[in-house]
Amino acid sequence: MEFYEVIEKRRTIRDFESEDIPKEVIERVISAAMKAPTNDHMRDWHFIIVKDRETAARLLDIVPKGISDEDMNQLIKDWNLNDSLQQECYRNAVPKQYRMLFDASAIILPLLEQKTDILHPENISHLNGLASIWCSIENIFLAATAEGYGCNLRIPLGNESEHAREVLGYPEKYYMPCFIGMGRPKEKALIPKQKDIDIKDRIHWDVF
Repeated sequence: MEFYEVIEKRRTIRDFESEDIPKEVIERVISAAMKAPTNDHMRDWHFIIVKDRETAARLLDIVPKGISDEDMNQLIKDWNLNDSLQQECYRNAVPKQYRMLFDASAIILPLLEQKTDILHPENISHLNGLASIWCSIENIFLAATAEGYGCNLRIPLGNESEHAREVLGYPEKYYMPCFIGMGRPKEKALIPKQKDIDIKDRIHWDVF
């Protein structure tokens, strides 16, 4: 698939076919992740791939399995989601936070070795490591798209990070920025409509 076609086709997927992903495909995707730029040249990243259903169930046991219409409406109000496309996206995404990961063929947990206090940085440079691993996460999304698969992600809330560490046993020095679900998109998977942006309104030559 041509590079800009991959960019155009990449969408967040929350509805998957029940289909295994070959080991070599996942290895190619993770290899692409490891090609991302890194702040200190060390790429101190690891990736846990969860395919076992029992492990996935224990890992995701803490993730909410749904939301009432009343709570969804309150969330939209509390988060000031005033754009109609934004509301549509959230109404699709929030109720699927558990299922989009459990139904995925693989759950990928990227891990970053913490060399600074990411959650309480002294300055913006202390976030360089976190910024780097997000570049690798984007590479995962793009590589998965090129392979014919799709991805979604969930930022851990509450005690989800601690729970993941307990279930999967990774060392304290590693930080998990997100859960990634990867799988073959269902034939009629709902594809979020992206908001149309005229790039001429967003590009500023020389000065703002």
